[in-house]
Amino acid sequence: MSTRTASAELADLPRKPGGVPVTVAFGDGIGPEIMRASLKILLEAGADIAIEPIEIGERVYLAGNTAGIGPEAWESLRRTKVFYKAPITTPQGGGYKSLNVTVRKMLGLFANVRPCVAYHPFVATKHPGMDVVIVRENEEDLYAGIEHRQTDEVYQCLKLISRPGCEKIVRYAFEYARAHGRRKVTCFTKDNIMKLTDGLFHKVFDEIARDYPDIENEHWIVDIGAAKLADTPQAFDVIVMPNLYGDILSDVAAQIAGSVGLAPSANIGEHCAMFEAIHGSAPRRAGQDVANPSGLLLAGVMMLIHIGQPEVAQRVHNAWLATIEDGIHTYDIFEEGVSKRKVGTKAFAEAVIERLGRTPTTLRPVAYAAAGKPFAVPQARPTVPAKKELVGIDVFVHATKTADELAREMQAAASDLFALVMITNRGVRVWPEGLPETFCTDHWRCRYLALPGKQFNKAMVVELLKKLTEMGVDFVKTEHLFTFDGEPGYSLGQGQ
Repeated sequence: MSTRTASAELADLPRKPGGVPVTVAFGDGIGPEIMRASLKILLEAGADIAIEPIEIGERVYLAGNTAGIGPEAWESLRRTKVFYKAPITTPQGGGYKSLNVTVRKMLGLFANVRPCVAYHPFVATKHPGMDVVIVRENEEDLYAGIEHRQTDEVYQCLKLISRPGCEKIVRYAFEYARAHGRRKVTCFTKDNIMKLTDGLFHKVFDEIARDYPDIENEHWIVDIGAAKLADTPQAFDVIVMPNLYGDILSDVAAQIAGSVGLAPSANIGEHCAMFEAIHGSAPRRAGQDVANPSGLLLAGVMMLIHIGQPEVAQRVHNAWLATIEDGIHTYDIFEEGVSKRKVGTKAFAEAVIERLGRTPTTLRPVAYAAAGKPFAVPQARPTVPAKKELVGIDVFVHATKTADELAREMQAAASDLFALVMITNRGVRVWPEGLPETFCTDHWRCRYLALPGKQFNKAMVVELLKKLTEMGVDFVKTEHLFTFDGEPGYSLGQGQ
């Protein structure tokens, strides 16, 4: 952990009064080194920014704040609306929440944008022509972080997908593609299994794609899509995904392009934006002047475009490309016979500064200065309420008995209005007509549905749970079963 305060990290940086306010966190591990190097390059290139340093991360965690960020930092972020963040370290052990997830969700940063570009022949890659942008949903999915232990053997994590969340991220992907001259947007989901959650993401993708007839669209099941991405990334252009898939595959894409250490990311919301490298704080490399600042520097380039300084962004990015092209590399991408000089963090920054005003000759120069205005952050359309009817309930039970034994017990709680229709274990139907080969844990889902022609209501739920309590049944969770405009809002059991 660095002993210098965030304000002290600014001491040797060239600064001038005024400029666009930017909240800056120097982070932990290699964070302070790569942030100083990146800021020095940006400022030398003419970035018109006013830096507001904040303390977040390990120092704040260890002071007793389990979120890793305090009120003063939140105040700065909400005022400047622009966050340039170095990697931070989350202390080992339980009780500490991910600061990245906290900031993204608290500030509504729904879109995570990660360009993954190959720099052949100067950085080793098996895919010389790779140029893919991953657009990842950033707020929901399993990253809601809602987890429970329910029995001795079973834990759960809730996967939450919303229509507004899907609409915003999918529309952002198409708007990004249009603004940057991209030809195609691809959606990855696993809706052959998760038919409601991932099914909604796919459905919304298809709906919104119709609004962009100038852009090709396609959908892949995420497992084969990931295989195709790893093998033939040139088949893709912009890929939009739910949170978890996007998190995993953006790292995969960055690595097969050349190195995770080169990859930047932008986190975009309606009110604020955060820019960061995608790699971690690498505490083992801290203080050694060896870390590669490229990912954070390129995130700074994305930040400059966001705040309306594309000329400076272009100047920095082209100087960085010229440095890579000249073979001046940090240890992580240095390769004998390709690289010309191995340098540390500070020397790499100086090399980029020396090349300000230059453009690469082999790698393709960037041209942000001629780009159009940034597009507006998409908004979700109002949801039209459906006719919602309660038709049953799933009761989750902690029990160490057979499915048939549990069924006899649970049937005793039914009535002449509703019946026990199914029991599953880990999603697999085990009653009625279960198979003896199915492995079962101590966590069961017992589904009650209204009988044909009968109505189900919440008073019946209360009565059912009262009966189960009197019977000594250890129910650990319930889920109401609804239809929406007559369509079931719940999944079948596997094997049903």
